[in-house]
Amino acid sequence: MTGFGKAIVELPGKKITVEVKSLNSKQLDASIKIPSTYKDKELEIRTEITKILERGKIDFYLTVEISGDQSNYAINKPLVLHYYKELKSLSEEVGENAELLPSILKMPDVLKTVREDIDEEEWRHVQVAIADALHQADRFRIEEGALLSKDFEHRIELIRKYMNDVTPFEKARVPIIRERLMHDISELADSSKFDPNRFEQELIYYIEKLDITEEKVRLAKHIDYFLNTLNEAGSQGKKLAFITQELGREINTMGSKANDADIQKLVVQMKDELEKIKEQLMNIL
Repeated sequence: MTGFGKAIVELPGKKITVEVKSLNSKQLDASIKIPSTYKDKELEIRTEITKILERGKIDFYLTVEISGDQSNYAINKPLVLHYYKELKSLSEEVGENAELLPSILKMPDVLKTVREDIDEEEWRHVQVAIADALHQADRFRIEEGALLSKDFEHRIELIRKYMNDVTPFEKARVPIIRERLMHDISELADSSKFDPNRFEQELIYYIEKLDITEEKVRLAKHIDYFLNTLNEAGSQGKKLAFITQELGREINTMGSKANDADIQKLVVQMKDELEKIKEQLMNIL
């Protein structure tokens, strides 16, 4: 699931911003981008991400904006002078005058980062900001999960409704099937050789092959199991995905046994809702 969190620390001479972006992933995949000054703290930051967010594709950014006279960059003066003499000599040789200093400042290693130790008081403020941003992202995911949960409940109850709507059509199938078979037999067979008892036996056997009572019972149990699992604590994405497979199996069997256009329509509606559940489950696996 997606998540976003941001926290800002205002300190004398600098502003520190922490941003966290989260996308769905089965494992933890954290990309941490921080200034070199904070490199020693990367493991600690990663541990905090794992503890709060647990999993997901996480993009973590920590940026520092220097204000006032403070700066963690210095000019490499000996190198600047060396570049200046070389370029000045070259410009005299080719007879071209140029503004040398702006060009020199763009050259490699002219600006160098001054390594600073992190003040412990500053780091404590940054730790609070990191925890705040991570908890914001986590709350974002929890809220999204609550919305998904309501959607799952709505769709799974629709499947239950469609399953119950099958019952009147299921009961009406027997006389319809009996009438159709009688009509076919009367056209194809010699009525004088027709055995009513044998016909009833064959009809019962045929109806039993089309009976979907067991599928409906199992489907109802899977629906209850899905709802109970949905309300359990912790991440239940994989478990819910397994239950949807079982739901699909029973719905497909009902469809293959339906032998009735109205039941088939309800089966299609159940399949449609189940596919929507499966699509959403991809966001929480």
